[in-house]
Amino acid sequence: MSDHVLITGGAGFIGTRLARRFVEAGSTVTVLDALIPQVHGTDPATTSPLLRSLDGVATVIRGTVTSTEDLRSAIAGATVVVHLAAETGTGQSMYEIDRYTETNVGGTAKLLDLLANEPHTVRRILIASSRSIYGEGAYRAPDGTIVYPSHRTDADMAAGDFDVHIPGAGPLSVIPTDENAKLHPSSVYGITKQMQESLILTVAPTIGIEPVSLRYQNVYGPGQSLKNPYTGILSIFSTLVRSGKEINIFEDGLESRDFVYIDDVVEATFRAATNPDAAGGVFNVGSGTATTVLEVVDALFAAFGTRVPTRVSGNYRLGDIRHNIADTTRLREVLGYTPAVEFREGVARFVDWVLTEPIEDDSYQRSLEEMASRNLLK
Repeated sequence: MSDHVLITGGAGFIGTRLARRFVEAGSTVTVLDALIPQVHGTDPATTSPLLRSLDGVATVIRGTVTSTEDLRSAIAGATVVVHLAAETGTGQSMYEIDRYTETNVGGTAKLLDLLANEPHTVRRILIASSRSIYGEGAYRAPDGTIVYPSHRTDADMAAGDFDVHIPGAGPLSVIPTDENAKLHPSSVYGITKQMQESLILTVAPTIGIEPVSLRYQNVYGPGQSLKNPYTGILSIFSTLVRSGKEINIFEDGLESRDFVYIDDVVEATFRAATNPDAAGGVFNVGSGTATTVLEVVDALFAAFGTRVPTRVSGNYRLGDIRHNIADTTRLREVLGYTPAVEFREGVARFVDWVLTEPIEDDSYQRSLEEMASRNLLK
């Protein structure tokens, strides 16, 4: 019998593509999404291409995971739940603490409370976790030991020292972070994602549901929100390039992230939701490759075939990490999947799509001003 899949937050960047993947495999899909203006615009029916892409694909319920009634309606008949619904954005989470906690932690708690106390047909629940729960990930000390540095201090970064340190350990070298690494998030967003994951992994087995957690790295690609200033630097920098505006590169430009293309994320998520071997598992979903911000800018300039002024400013945001690279061994060995899209190829596909979209207002600058006013951007 085919699955009936509920995707919370399913009208977003990942969820819309994942819905189509499930339907192609013969499943029925229901989407529960709050359709917030920050992502979907003020009138989602006309301003959200993501929402429109679900026409004929999924049943869409406009509602929120903070409402038990909305969850009860959405979960009826579901056999698999993919829990994507969350407020996202490291910077914004540091001053919209209640909203992030209510949605991410409270919404997950309501979902589990409903499943624990009312009849249902759910057999598996997959939580979209995040690389942010690692904080600063794994590093190797000069003596070969693997260490997990604490968060960087305001004082060090103000002095232009953006690297991570452990007193007395000497220079540290970043290495891929595996799923057994220390969890010590450095932002409210990261804390809420860790709590989401912990709730799912702890409660689900006690009520007869198989839990799976996917720790997404930096997901990018066509369809990514160009309106939301908290979606990531590829969208932000693309808007600046198209507007002919200067790109302000924070820190020294050598901070790095593991960028993973949307198609790879969707396939990994589909396999994790359907493969019996995934039950109870925690999986990193990334490319396994570090890309610096300077390399991101170069890839975008190459894809656009043009350049704009850049400035390595030394600005920094409290709560940001220096590096994180995923160890994807478990993804490959258990789910038989290795992300396939190389970064520059993915950026080229992303830019091809961006050029078909209208140029959005520069809400990014307003978000920076908001953070600076709260002493979170220096």
